[in-house]
Amino acid sequence: SPFFLFYYYYYSVCAISSWTSLSSIDKSYLHHSITQHLILSETRSGNEKVFTTMAAAFVSSSVASSRLLNSSKTRSCSLLPSSVWVSPRPAATARLPRPMAVQPSKCSPLQMSASPAGSEDESKQKSLASTALLGVYILSWYAANIAFNIFNKKLLKVFPLFTTVTLFQLLMGGLVAAFLWTTGLHKFQKPTKKELMSIYPLAIAHLGGNIFTNLSLQQVAVSFTHTIKASEPLFSVVLGKIFTPGAAYHPLVYASLLPIVLGVTLASVSEVSFNWAGFLTAMASNVSFQSRNILSKKFMTDVGLDNLNLFAWISIMSCLTLLPFALILDGGKYVSTFSSLANSGISFTSILKQLCFCGFLHFLYNQFSYIVLQRVNPVTHAVGNTMKRVAVIVSSVLVFRNPVSTLNILGTAIAISGVALYSQVKKLKPKAKSA
Repeated sequence: SPFFLFYYYYYSVCAISSWTSLSSIDKSYLHHSITQHLILSETRSGNEKVFTTMAAAFVSSSVASSRLLNSSKTRSCSLLPSSVWVSPRPAATARLPRPMAVQPSKCSPLQMSASPAGSEDESKQKSLASTALLGVYILSWYAANIAFNIFNKKLLKVFPLFTTVTLFQLLMGGLVAAFLWTTGLHKFQKPTKKELMSIYPLAIAHLGGNIFTNLSLQQVAVSFTHTIKASEPLFSVVLGKIFTPGAAYHPLVYASLLPIVLGVTLASVSEVSFNWAGFLTAMASNVSFQSRNILSKKFMTDVGLDNLNLFAWISIMSCLTLLPFALILDGGKYVSTFSSLANSGISFTSILKQLCFCGFLHFLYNQFSYIVLQRVNPVTHAVGNTMKRVAVIVSSVLVFRNPVSTLNILGTAIAISGVALYSQVKKLKPKAKSA
């Protein structure tokens, strides 16, 4: 199930981030803990046995890492509840000796004396581990986004009710968060009435961006939709000038917009799947998402929610807002649509699974995007987002085998280059006007 995949993937990342930081004593202690859980898992069967085995290893590595670092800065397993850190030792392992006679020290290993050479080596290892973990997060972000776009496009081909598709994507964001809250895997944060009022404008913009993106994906190729969405910087500057009094940009920022406009124009005139509905809705999604960014700067100063809780509440509020419109627009089409799908050999259960899976991927790639943003500066994240768009475009062309012309490729490349340039110069400050 998607939740099992989420558990498996999440704990895998925890294990990668934890094992590389352990001392030999802690690795020995970890090995003993895993051995206990492996024997315990022998009493289980099927997926439960597999999950118990993996979770035991990954949770144990998280415990050992927490003992080693003993710092609030370690967040790789921050979703783990304290209740799963201590597990009962089964009777079958009562006579198992500890792998090493040396007991783990009560003090933090960071406080132990070490030679300068040893400290330097440990620092290099931690730096390499941190870099490797960041690479895992970036690849996960890319993979989840690529998978989302491909599966979402396939779903919209057979199930054209884009309002309902959007509804499920927003719904799954709330359901996955609710699952994490109720199981104690992530701390629940209840927003105040004032915070909800600040979040709601963002939820409306988020809703608009997603529904327009799905409508565009329904009308045109994934590659073309994302080429159009590469023009986001243009709307960021224009909306910033309109809604932010006194907003001024460096001349290089304006210069970087020229290749974006040129590239999108070339890609549009040479796009085989071009139609105005797909083009305009992709543009509308740009307006919605950039409006969300501007609104977040205006309204989010007093909101104290973490990224997961914020995304969850935005998803919940967006879902509740869209629900009546989805019932009005799509409610009368459900019977005929599902009957037509049944005649084609596609069951209701199959469509429901696809709707939930696409919604889960939507939640997943957004969370990985937040995680990467926490670990790099905004410019690096913007460059990563640009390369992610390239990966989505190339992957969709390979999967769907869309016909592309030389002019189309050239236009896309120019637009992406403009976005990359914009991400580098957008932080430059314009010269102050002389009095």
